[in-house]
Amino acid sequence: MGSLYFLIPIAVVFVALALKLFFWAVNNGQYDDLDTEGRRILFEDDARDQPAAGADGEK
Repeated sequence: MGSLYFLIPIAVVFVALALKLFFWAVNNGQYDDLDTEGRRILFEDDARDQPAAGADGEK
């Protein structure tokens, strides 16, 4: 029973910290555009495979 007096406040602190971090992320725009990053990994290699447009052909 004595351990509950120790563990419950620690759990409350962790939940409060998680909520604070979640609301910080929402307020800073971390969840504004969820689709772009998921699609970027699919189409990123296409741009790297094409040669550079320079005269000497270097990237």
